Amino acid sequence: MMLRFKIVWLLMVFVTSAQLLAQDFFSKEDLMSVGVYYYPEHWPEEQWERDIKNIANQGFEFIHMAEFAWSQMEPTEGNFDFMWLDKVVELADKNGLKVILGTPTPCPPVWLSIKHPEIFLKDANYQRKEHGTRANMSLSNPIVLKYTQKIVAAMAQHYGSNKAVIGWQIDNEPEAKEDYSESAQQAFRIWLKEKYTDIDSLNTSWGTAFWSQLYKTFSEVCIHNANNVGWWGTNPIALLDFKRFTADTQAAFLDFQADELRKYIDKNQFVTTNYVAKGSQTDPLRSTKMDFASFTAYPNYGSNNLGELGFRLGDYSVLMYANDYYKSVDGITGVMELQPGQVNWASHNSLLQPGTVRMWLWHCFAGGSSYACTYRYRQVLFGAEQYHHGIVATDGVSLSQGGKEYVEVIKEMNQLRKNYNSKLQMPKELQKRKAAILWSFDNLWNLERQKQTFKWDTWKHMQRYQSVLHSLGAPVAFISEEDDFNQFPFLIVPAYEMVDSALIKKWKDYVSKGGNLIVSARTGAKDKNAHLWESNLSGIMNELIGGEVRTFDMLPGGTTGQITMKGRSYSWNSWGEQIVADGGSEVLAVYNDQFYKGASCILSAKIGKGKVWYIGVESIDGQLEKDIIKHAYLQNKVTCEDYPEGVFVDYRDGFMVAVNYSSDDYILGYEGNYLIGDKVLHPADVAVWSVHKSEKHP
Repeated sequence: MMLRFKIVWLLMVFVTSAQLLAQDFFSKEDLMSVGVYYYPEHWPEEQWERDIKNIANQGFEFIHMAEFAWSQMEPTEGNFDFMWLDKVVELADKNGLKVILGTPTPCPPVWLSIKHPEIFLKDANYQRKEHGTRANMSLSNPIVLKYTQKIVAAMAQHYGSNKAVIGWQIDNEPEAKEDYSESAQQAFRIWLKEKYTDIDSLNTSWGTAFWSQLYKTFSEVCIHNANNVGWWGTNPIALLDFKRFTADTQAAFLDFQADELRKYIDKNQFVTTNYVAKGSQTDPLRSTKMDFASFTAYPNYGSNNLGELGFRLGDYSVLMYANDYYKSVDGITGVMELQPGQVNWASHNSLLQPGTVRMWLWHCFAGGSSYACTYRYRQVLFGAEQYHHGIVATDGVSLSQGGKEYVEVIKEMNQLRKNYNSKLQMPKELQKRKAAILWSFDNLWNLERQKQTFKWDTWKHMQRYQSVLHSLGAPVAFISEEDDFNQFPFLIVPAYEMVDSALIKKWKDYVSKGGNLIVSARTGAKDKNAHLWESNLSGIMNELIGGEVRTFDMLPGGTTGQITMKGRSYSWNSWGEQIVADGGSEVLAVYNDQFYKGASCILSAKIGKGKVWYIGVESIDGQLEKDIIKHAYLQNKVTCEDYPEGVFVDYRDGFMVAVNYSSDDYILGYEGNYLIGDKVLHPADVAVWSVHKSEKHP
């Protein structure tokens, strides 16, 4: 994992114990267990037994509780009441349901806010948050840690040996929120001193010679506030460090709770949290004390998405990213919170196309989720989420459309378990296609600060390459600089702005051994301190890519430029680099208009047994990038598919799974026996078939 600089008083001594490996918490034979959130504190006690029985009878295997119930578990300071929760845990156990408990730190009780109003974070306007919402505490505040430790310890002592409890979720949807409170200011100075040791190093890294920003001591440093000086006028490297500090603080808060839990809980109880699927502020790699990372997914959050039915089918990129990324963190993952129907907070909350929730669940299965849990069982009658659908409607018993689809998937999963064969392995043609994406949130944060054009989107740029890989039928993983590149025949590096000589050497070593490295625009433009190179725009990248980036261009909205590659024309708009090739590289594409017509934009170069491709431009529709990657596969005699956008076909535990987010039917190439569905894949449809060595599987 990456080097992290954490606040001294947040660091805890790791509690050594005979912990299980992440994969040992779930049985392979169970494939994917299905569960549901239940909030007994929202309903009359006389309805609990009915609800729990119904949950069990509908086939759910576990319930998730308590992550928002601090005030119910500690109604007054130091007085803990678990009797009400005990009753529901006992009902769950009686009905064959397992339990996941959430630590309630998203929502502090009112008595704590009255006694210590300083626990709340301050926003960029220096306005202190108040009681009544969630995720409103300053995680740098020692008082917050003190009371967090007490409630977490009390829960862990009470339920740590309960056989019905299989695991713990820390906090809820942890987000690294910017905090400008007094405690955050002090913690930031401590963090900076740990990172830089002396103030001269900070001044050099931040470039404080610019605009008279020079500091003499760490005590003079305040968090740079982009809201107060304008996004363009704030020191970008100081802001990057504030992002890093904020992510480290959030990660330390999770690890702090994980350490506290493990003092008391049984080794068979896992510890995780539910990161927002495409959250851009939080870096899961910074937390090291949990058993694995889970995610929350709301694929239909109010955008039009793909095709005429997209607004009812959801954004495929949500689960595409989550499936590939979170499994890569610790080897396994699960979706802890999956949308069951309409929500209450999107820009528009359209009804889902029937079958969509079922498709999402199977997409999670295809992506490797060991469990899938939905938020929530009952549609609440009060509070901020009244219009958020549940598994059952407001009467508490009638299945919603999403509820019916959950029950359908549970039945299908039970059927699939009967066909599980532990001896089956990923087909060789899929193994040859395996690709990794090198991804860093530090690079995302820094690039988004200085995009240079409103048309640039770092996140979408990365997902373009991820989508291309899936369209070619490639298994995809995300990796960090510390991981072993050699496990993957193909390595994609999208817009990886900050590099150093160690990373360049690692890339060269990977390629020299036969690896295929595909590098996109803006990679290597800065060093690890986010400084531009004194030599030229591509700095220490030149030898790797076989050329030199001389300059870059971007076009205004509505204007397109043209590129020619192998006689075919492509359009671009947002970013285009002009590259001068050296004698050892091959020019693959050139600009076909503008005053620099004929300038190179894509190069390839051989290093040892492998090859590097540098794509110095972002096309409008992604076809250019797809053609380059497909060419790389074919050059290596690796077969690939050509799935249309929104169609995903993935391998999982001896099964091939296909789902369709597009608005058109798709005909699958598999001619064998389907366990679920058939070769005609309608919008929101699912098909599953078993892998057999003698058959070709698309």
